[in-house]
Amino acid sequence: MARTSNFCRQPHVRFFDLECALHGTVSSSEVEQFDGSVLPRGCKHCHWEALHTTPKTSEAHILARGRKQAEDLNKLLVGSGITPRFNSCTFETYRTTNGPEGMSRALHACMDYVDQFPDNYAAGRSMVLTGNVGNGKTHLACSIVQTVIRKHGAQAVIATAAEIIRVFKGAMDRSAEYSDREVLDELASFDLLVIDEVGAQSGSAYELGVLHEVIDRRYQLVLPTVVVSNIAAADLARYIGDRALDRLRQAGGKAIGFNWASARGAV
Repeated sequence: MARTSNFCRQPHVRFFDLECALHGTVSSSEVEQFDGSVLPRGCKHCHWEALHTTPKTSEAHILARGRKQAEDLNKLLVGSGITPRFNSCTFETYRTTNGPEGMSRALHACMDYVDQFPDNYAAGRSMVLTGNVGNGKTHLACSIVQTVIRKHGAQAVIATAAEIIRVFKGAMDRSAEYSDREVLDELASFDLLVIDEVGAQSGSAYELGVLHEVIDRRYQLVLPTVVVSNIAAADLARYIGDRALDRLRQAGGKAIGFNWASARGAV
């Protein structure tokens, strides 16, 4: 895996000194949260002692353990690739009221995929979301990623096809600190990978080869992949290859069509 992740950024941290009644002047920090806020950590020595030296049934230990779990969750969410534009996108905020029946079907198909994620993960079962621009595919894709993280504690990451290709191309630079093998290994390490905006690239042989290799590697490792595109499912082969498209369909992989008029501004 790359020395530093090419796809999972770390939360921003600001360090400062504070006065602790028990430990005097200590180094502390405040950490960026997924929702854009900042959370102070307090005294790190008090936290460590509460986590490791107090009885497991004590209030101090329970609070410290809850804080550690919240920090781990926040790290997964910040590193998920969901941008601030989409960090409020959830299944609950995907509005289907007065919309076409297809919107409700797409929503429930994505919710079912997440509810059944342990089985989908074990089977390496993938999903394809394709169709018209402005119908909330990225909204639902980010909802899948966020809910898989929150509900199942899995590492789920969303990246655009263009971003993946850019990182692979970066490995060819003489000054690159990572190799294309490390990029592929990282993309194959996530419990769930969502590749957004497939088909927005030029469709060169190199780009097709990159996306095919990523999808195929995850297929070989029995890992699920979600592909999101504004083009019809039948045309995806032009951008990922026939074999990769077939890989996505295996093990009961589903294709969800977003074939109604643009709903941009309503979801």
